Amino acid sequence: MAKSTRGTVTAFSPFDARADAEALRKAMKGMGTDEDTILKILTSRNNAQRQEIASAFKTLFGRDLVDDLKSELTGKFETLMVSLMRPTCIFDAHALKHAIKGAGTNEKVLTEILASRTPAEVRNIKQVYLQEYEANLEDKITGETSGHFQRMLVVLLQANRDPEGRVDEGLVEQDAQVLFRAGELKWGTDEEKFITILGTRSVSHLRRVFDKYMTISGFQIEETIDRETSGDLEKLLLAVVKCIRSVPAYFAETLYYSMKGAGTDDDTLIRVMVSRSEIDLLDIRQEFRKNFAKSLHQMIQKDTSGDYRKALLLLCGGDDE
Repeated sequence: MAKSTRGTVTAFSPFDARADAEALRKAMKGMGTDEDTILKILTSRNNAQRQEIASAFKTLFGRDLVDDLKSELTGKFETLMVSLMRPTCIFDAHALKHAIKGAGTNEKVLTEILASRTPAEVRNIKQVYLQEYEANLEDKITGETSGHFQRMLVVLLQANRDPEGRVDEGLVEQDAQVLFRAGELKWGTDEEKFITILGTRSVSHLRRVFDKYMTISGFQIEETIDRETSGDLEKLLLAVVKCIRSVPAYFAETLYYSMKGAGTDDDTLIRVMVSRSEIDLLDIRQEFRKNFAKSLHQMIQKDTSGDYRKALLLLCGGDDE
């Protein structure tokens, strides 16, 4: 998985898995639960350390830590703590499995994960999905989706984006022209051209294509996608473009809209806070502050409550006033 030092959660030191396991058992034993101890320990240890704590917990008490958390906690706070305990390597595969099981498909989750993960991460997700669920992720996704949305997902699932290298200005010009002709200059839209170019070219190449597109057409590529496509395909293409421009900015926007307005999309809030906490949450916070004139910390503070809020704020780290 992407190893990066731009996370808010790092390895805790000095770390003692047995002492943590004992503190957690004490917090859940007998009458009442000491939520404070649970959230302080789990938000301040990284995922690898949480797995060691779970292993020590089973060794010392013959009990499953996640099962105990599920029986002692409730609601969004329980969901957040259990998400923190999920091993990093299976986190995305698990989210995708739940997005495509049962009645109705959660296109938002498919879009967020497949648009934002690197080719190496996508290859890993497919492998883990096969190991954990004995099923082929691509088959599962194609069974639940259709049309150009499905085709773009399949392209992203191939994880064959061109590697980073020298950008060929001739090809940049050509791609920008192709996109212009496929959208703005055409009656109807040639979605396939958007899918191929946005799904397979390298990140640095596409950033140049977006600049060139603006020069040729007078539009940002996002404006054209907005006008020329609709529904799930539009959302997916826009997510891909935003992630090509900046993954942290994409997640800052995702977090903002999960809390903006009436009601909170807690599933998205939890998924993003947990999955980016060891990768780039510091960068996401920076982008959030820059683009929304308030800090992520302030928005979480205002939009959530109780132990759930306490835990999210600890994951968030500081307040970028």
